Formats: sequence, C-alpha cells, structure tokens
Amino acid sequence: MDRRSSLKALALGSLSSGVLLDACKQEEEKAPASPPSPIAQWDASSGRLPEEVDRDQKLEADQFFTSHEMVTLGLLADIIIPADSVSGSATDAKVPDFIEFIVKDQPRHKTPMRGGLNWLDNECRRRFDNAFSACTHAQQIEVVEDIAWPSKARPEMAQGVAFFSMMRNLTATGFFSSKIGIADIGYQGNTPNVWDGVPEDVLKQYGVSYDAKTLEECVKAEDHDKIFTFS
Repeated sequence: MDRRSSLKALALGSLSSGVLLDACKQEEEKAPASPPSPIAQWDASSGRLPEEVDRDQKLEADQFFTSHEMVTLGLLADIIIPADSVSGSATDAKVPDFIEFIVKDQPRHKTPMRGGLNWLDNECRRRFDNAFSACTHAQQIEVVEDIAWPSKARPEMAQGVAFFSMMRNLTATGFFSSKIGIADIGYQGNTPNVWDGVPEDVLKQYGVSYDAKTLEECVKAEDHDKIFTFS
C-alpha cells in the first residue's frame, strides 16, 4: 500500500535574473509563511507521517469486537492456522488483534464480520444449543467443515461460507505478515546471500547439469569476489 504522497519538483523557466529577483522582493513581506513540507514532518525512524501515527492511535483506542467475539475469532483463527512444529498458531501471531484493527481501518468489513460471527453462533445454537465458543472442539470442526469448502457447501450455508472465506483470508494475511509468520515461510527479505548455483534437485527435474568449466569458474562460493573472463 502506497501511503506516502510523492513530491514533485518544480522547474523554473528561462526567466531573467533581474525579473526573478524583483518579483521576490515584491512578494517577500506579504507572502504568508509556508507550512512545513511532508518531508520535514516525516519521522524517519518509523517511516510514517504524524497524521498516520495519530490515525492509528485513534483506531487502536477504539474497540469494535466484543470480548465474546474476540474469543470466537481466536478459536476460528487457530482452527485455520494451528500451531505446529515450525511455528506458533494464529493467536500466537496476534491475528485476532490484527482483524480487530483491519475492520476499523477498513469499515466495509465490519458488517460482514459481525454478521458472520452471529450466524456462526446461531448455527451452533441450532445444532448444539450452545454458542460456538461453548461447543466442544469436535462440534466446532463439524460446523467449520460445512462452510470451509465453497464448492461442497449446501445452499443454506451460503452466509457461513462467505463469512468463513473472509475470515480465512484475514487470518492468512495477519499470520503471514507477522514476525512468526514470516519466519514460518523462511522469508529472508533483502539480505545478502551466497548463490551456489541451481539446486541439484531442480537440475535433475529438468535433465540438465553444469559443465566442468562453469562449476570451476562460477559456482564456487570462495571465488565470488573474483572477476572471470570466458574464452
């Protein structure tokens, strides 16, 4: 998301120096003080403008979901992305807090999310005489299975399917943009590394291999700083 306005350079035409200086003198005293530029206000440590920080603080100070809804969000998020041997669960990545922020940042999500949570509780009460959060794990999975696969869902599950699809998208976005989610996929970002050639399994997959000259001159980590010439 591009949240910073771009700065445009202003080019002066071929005015004579005399005309330019004269114009400056005439406007010097009556010209109002210019407001500080966005760049002057920009906090380099956070990469954000003051109004952006202020807006986020106001959003975080407000609370949209009830405590009951937050519990339900956490249960659903952990069903979608449970903890495993690689990383923690969605709630470990604070996905419910992420969703709480997103629905306030993008209010179009408020009604579908709250309506979906209500639908989920009503469906569980109809089946098990309990809200989703009070159901057993097996009962929760039974309901989720009925709305998790759009192509297999019954027509009467349409609202639940739409809600769960949104919930799944938000959960994945929140998790894989978190610190533990980024670590989960092994994303390195813009960090220096050493290229040791195409992996052996990929070479085998395409039935190709390096010739002796390439291996000797190019695919050697200890020689990466050298400049090679090819005959």
